[in-house]
Amino acid sequence: MRESEADEPVAPPKSARRRTVADKALAFTGLALAGASAFFPWYVFLNPEKFGIQVAEGDRTRDLPNWPGRAVVSVSPLAMVNKNPSQPKDLIPDPLTTATVSNAGREDDKGSPADQQPFPGKSAFQLLHVANGRALIEDDTGMYVVRVGSLLPDSSRLASIEQREGKWVIVTSTGDVYGSN
Repeated sequence: MRESEADEPVAPPKSARRRTVADKALAFTGLALAGASAFFPWYVFLNPEKFGIQVAEGDRTRDLPNWPGRAVVSVSPLAMVNKNPSQPKDLIPDPLTTATVSNAGREDDKGSPADQQPFPGKSAFQLLHVANGRALIEDDTGMYVVRVGSLLPDSSRLASIEQREGKWVIVTSTGDVYGSN
């Protein structure tokens, strides 16, 4: 470099591009999102009742929770209700598919004839537990929590929950009594 060149004026650097309103808005949005994502874990930590697992109310006993009873107990065809209560039950067609029994072997002494055997259509269930005015029952389709007035798997309604001779029993609207085993 020569000495004469050092005295030559140097052009000023080109000015930086001016920030537009869109650039400022984008920067502000990024900073706001960063701040919110830094604050949100603390908000969750300080408010566990809003974000935690909801535990059923009540104490830690084996009693049943105080939940309302289910309106529908079973979808089994045995639990179908009479949609026309004014019609006598004798005239209601049987909703179950059944088969005929032939006369072959009727003379054998292998048991009573088919017309004298009980129909296996009644759903048997058993009482498992009673607490808070509700009963836990079980049949071959599942377990159900029922209360007075609930529809039972045998198409009857729960009439009462009683304690007889120190054991709990449930009485249905048809008069059947089911106890715990």
